[in-house]
Amino acid sequence: MTNWDDYKEEILQLKEMGLGSRKIAKHFANKGVVLSDDSIRQHIAKWNKTNPEGDEFEETLRDANFQFPENWDYGWLKSEGASVFIRNGGNVVSFEEMREDFINELRDFTPTHVPIKREKITEPHLLVVDLADLHIGKLAVEEETGDGYSVDVAVKRATKGVSGILDKAGGFPIDKILFVVGNDILHTDNAGKTTTKGTPQDVDGKWWQNYVIARKLYVGVITSLLEIADVHIVHNPSNHDYVTGFMLADSLSAWFRNSDNVTFDIGMAHRKYFKYGVNLIGTTHGDGAKLNDLPLIMANEAKQDWADTAFRYIYLHHLHHNKNFKFHAGNDYHGANVQYLRSPSGADSWHHKAGYSLAPKAVEGFVHHKEYGQVARLIHLFK
Repeated sequence: MTNWDDYKEEILQLKEMGLGSRKIAKHFANKGVVLSDDSIRQHIAKWNKTNPEGDEFEETLRDANFQFPENWDYGWLKSEGASVFIRNGGNVVSFEEMREDFINELRDFTPTHVPIKREKITEPHLLVVDLADLHIGKLAVEEETGDGYSVDVAVKRATKGVSGILDKAGGFPIDKILFVVGNDILHTDNAGKTTTKGTPQDVDGKWWQNYVIARKLYVGVITSLLEIADVHIVHNPSNHDYVTGFMLADSLSAWFRNSDNVTFDIGMAHRKYFKYGVNLIGTTHGDGAKLNDLPLIMANEAKQDWADTAFRYIYLHHLHHNKNFKFHAGNDYHGANVQYLRSPSGADSWHHKAGYSLAPKAVEGFVHHKEYGQVARLIHLFK
């Protein structure tokens, strides 16, 4: 077991010099000492804490020769004069700490993003790639729901799904990719294991671990899309990760900030619009405006683009009310077609109990011709 007291002084000195936990871990690794950056972060927080009751709690355990674990979440201190419940803040990772590690990672690897020059395509098409409702961090146990789901499964399905969509789009000359992010990329929005509004969730992993996993996944996906065509990224705010979803989109824009082949529309507007030839494409999570109001809303929010286009589509994700599954056929309205997308995520305990677990699991994409509108709907299904 690591004796952290042997390294405390040096770690705190390195921290004061401006090194993040990741670089401190590398410093010790170069000396042959293996310390994880997560453990370093937690110990720095513990050493710097000012809670005297927390100190008293640990001191009492030491006096009793109790070998407490390196990381503890809470405890109950009972003495002659008081009985005090203590929660340890040392395991909480703040956004500032996570941001510091991300900045250090960018310093270690700052992408140059050499401009990609592409040959002109005579019959150009747009490919829409949409990882709808991925829910990284959701936990579903196969024995209970019939469809196990975890962080690892989410990452594998996202990677295979995008690869499958690209394979199926291989017969079309693609000159632009619209990549939709947001829409419940992350399953929870805080350290309390709840959605933005506080609904408890069954979770796999810590929220900050899942955030980093999601960032690395989406950087990889965008990099693979750039091998095909230039990419325009839109972000749809959503109900599970309204805060962290924006943080993730902002991190992606920082990562690709020097690329001439990537553009972004990642503001907090609930509905985003993208014009491609005579196509006007709208995306939104689907937990806001009513379905049959969306075409008229599009006509008002994107007046000029509506006037300049002949084919208009709105792609939706989350469904609520009694249709809380991930697929619905969609509808043709006057002036626009509204379509719901399947999700690759498994059904958790609540959705299985409610009977919302039988919809096909899939990643979907769409192909749009510049002059003839949507010409293909691509589906990569998971068994």
